[in-house]
Amino acid sequence: MKEMQQRPSRDELMGEVRPRLLPIAPQADGPRRGLPLLHTPEKVDAVRPIYAVWEVTLACDLACRHCGSRAGHARPDELNTEQALDLADQLIELGIKEITLIGGEAYLREDWLLLVARFHQAGVRVSTTTGGRNITREIAQSAAHAGLGAASVSIDGLEATHDRLRAAKGSFAAALRSMALLKEAGIEVFNNTQINRLSLPDLPGLLETIIENGSSAWQLTLTVPMGRAADEPDVLLQPYELLEVFPVLAKLKERADEAGVLIWRGNTLGYFGPYESLFKSWSSRNHEGSCGAGKSTIGIEADGTIKGCPSLGTVKWGSGNIRDARLVDIWTRSDPIRYTRSRTKADLWGYCAGCYYADTCRAGCTWMSDMLLGKPGNNPYCHHRALEMHAAGKRERVVKVEAAPGQPFDHGRFEIIEEKITTELGAEKITSSVE
Repeated sequence: MKEMQQRPSRDELMGEVRPRLLPIAPQADGPRRGLPLLHTPEKVDAVRPIYAVWEVTLACDLACRHCGSRAGHARPDELNTEQALDLADQLIELGIKEITLIGGEAYLREDWLLLVARFHQAGVRVSTTTGGRNITREIAQSAAHAGLGAASVSIDGLEATHDRLRAAKGSFAAALRSMALLKEAGIEVFNNTQINRLSLPDLPGLLETIIENGSSAWQLTLTVPMGRAADEPDVLLQPYELLEVFPVLAKLKERADEAGVLIWRGNTLGYFGPYESLFKSWSSRNHEGSCGAGKSTIGIEADGTIKGCPSLGTVKWGSGNIRDARLVDIWTRSDPIRYTRSRTKADLWGYCAGCYYADTCRAGCTWMSDMLLGKPGNNPYCHHRALEMHAAGKRERVVKVEAAPGQPFDHGRFEIIEEKITTELGAEKITSSVE
């Protein structure tokens, strides 16, 4: 039995000075080299990615408090221009249709527009994700000339919230300014927002802000306990708070549709609740599927490390390095990148193993469950799961039991506390047990 500790309020978190127990921008380890490959591909390996996300540098001009990669300094052995262009050609040969260049901050890599141009000339749609802190008119116009089709500007709340999370006063104003400069250059602009305890109350006002500033789409994701986000667990939403989040998002979806802004729900924000068809109305299935890492998506780190998803941790999910093997061989013959291609219900555990949607969902986002619990296959951040728990008079809460070591793409470890909710004299009474 565990007693529930009172969390700091949102106002307290907004004014809290973050302890500096770890480096703000640690130096990343060098690339892992010489990783083993299987002798021959199997039938499931015939699949090819259509979407790639490439961290072209880990250098960044912000040090956001919820950054999973702890970006700041460039990696010690990032690909040079010749190697990067060769990798671009291999991605094109592999058949990708769209690529997003990220960082850190992609524009801090001097040759990033050469990559934009190489993909654009091959008919691949090119976008970037940016905090926009130092985008100038020259950068925006040069990017448009090279063939950048779209830019997603990260905005994580209204001004006070955004600047607190981005750890830099003026970063909200800079993000809006970058949107204007990118649109002026003819680049499509959309936005992405992480949902946590600080940003959640700002979402209605933030939608109005991005509508006013000409956004065409809005991607919403949950903050995942990875990197710097793992250092401030009180900022994270609890699984049971999805019961509050989804009705808010449903109302926002109505307003966004009215304004012509596409709401794009990230894979961390799941699954199968009563609003599922509303959020997946653009999909023929009208519902979320299982994790696409290593199936429809591929991720690349700046030193040439290949992963099934750009967000997954390097140590466990790094599948090979482009300096050691051809991309097609890493894609078809590396065991970590093949994880989601062959996993079944038998790979699930905890609540997810017995869920009605287990064979369709397969525990949803690999990133969330692995960063949270140290292994994939059981994901408490699920609307359907929270609803089922609530109907049974229960809820789930996650508690950090091990701190993150402080390296890029690292994580701590959390445990799930299952709590029984009863009513006593008109008030909730909660008793807890560890799953």
